[in-house]
Amino acid sequence: MSSVRIEAIAPTRIDLAGGTLDIWPLYLFHEGALTLNVAIGLYARCVLTAGGRGIWLRSHDTARSEHFVSLAALQAQRRYRLPLLAELVKHFQPRGSFTLTTDSQAPAGAGIGGSSAMAVALCAALDRFTGAGGTRIAWIHISRDVECKVLGVPTGTQDHYPAAFGGVAAIHLETGGERRERLRTDVRALEQRLVLCYTGRPRRSGINNWEVTRAHIEGDRRVWRNLEQIAQVARAMKPALERHDWQEVARLMRIEWEFRRRNLPTIATPAMERILAAARRQGALAGKVCGAGGGGCLVLLIEPEARAGVESAVTQAGGTVLPVRIDRRGVRLR
Repeated sequence: MSSVRIEAIAPTRIDLAGGTLDIWPLYLFHEGALTLNVAIGLYARCVLTAGGRGIWLRSHDTARSEHFVSLAALQAQRRYRLPLLAELVKHFQPRGSFTLTTDSQAPAGAGIGGSSAMAVALCAALDRFTGAGGTRIAWIHISRDVECKVLGVPTGTQDHYPAAFGGVAAIHLETGGERRERLRTDVRALEQRLVLCYTGRPRRSGINNWEVTRAHIEGDRRVWRNLEQIAQVARAMKPALERHDWQEVARLMRIEWEFRRRNLPTIATPAMERILAAARRQGALAGKVCGAGGGGCLVLLIEPEARAGVESAVTQAGGTVLPVRIDRRGVRLR
C-alpha cells in the first residue's frame, strides 16, 4: 500500500446561461429550467499518496495543512483548516495512513466552479483508493452535498457536471433530479469565441447565490420574474448554440446579464462594469459574470478576429485574461 499514488484532475467551467437555477428548489418553480455550461482546461488537482504516519491534508494554493493521527481522530474533530478535504475523507473512510494534497489552477473566488471541480477530483481519488466503485454521477452528488455542509448554504449541481464529464452541455433541472445533455455544437468554433477574464476576488464568494435563493423562497416577485427570464434565455440559447448562431447567442447572453444583475446590486462591481465597457468598445459581442458575481470572472463572447483587441482592452482596464481551452473529457485519474 505504501507505493500507491493516485492523481486526479477535473476541469472548471464557464456558465453561459441559467446559473443559480440549479440550486434546489429554485428550478422546481421554473418549468423547463436548465443551465448551459462549458468545461475548460483550468484544472483542480489532487494527489493521494499512501504511507507515512496518520493522515496529512495539504493545500498548495491556500498554503494550509493539517495532520490527524488516525481516521478516528479526524472524525472526532469538529472544525477543520481544510473542511472540504476532511469532510470527503469522512465520507469515504479510507483505511491506513496517507497524504492528500490539492492544488488549483483557478484563481481564488473566480466563480468558475473551482471548489466543485476539486471536490469531484477528490471523490475520484478517494473512490479509487478505497475501492468504493462509485460512478461519476455518484461523485457529483457526493461532492455537491459535502460542499453544502462546508459552505452552510444550499448548493447547485451545474458546477459538478462539467467537472465530471467535460464538454459543452445542458443540465436539465427536473422534478426528481437533473440530467445532462451533450450539446451538438461546434466546440472549436465556440472555443475561438470565448474570452475569460478574472476581475479580482469577491468579498463574499458564494453568498450572492444564497441571497437570491432566500429572496425567491421568501416570495420576492422581482427575483422570481428575473429568474423566470433567465430560464427562458437558457432555453432559447440551447438551440442557438446548436445551430452556431453566434449573434443570437450574444444577444441572449446580453439579456441574461441584464436580468441577473437586477437580482442584487452586489453581483456587478465597478471593476466588472469597467472591463465590460472596455471590451465592448473593442468589439466584444456580449459578456456576463461567471458564478455568483461580486467579483471573480467575466466571460466575453467575441468574433475570433476581435480577440487581440478585446484581450488588450481587458488588460488595460485592470482584468487578467485567462486561457480558454474546452475540456472534452472531464475528471480523469492517473
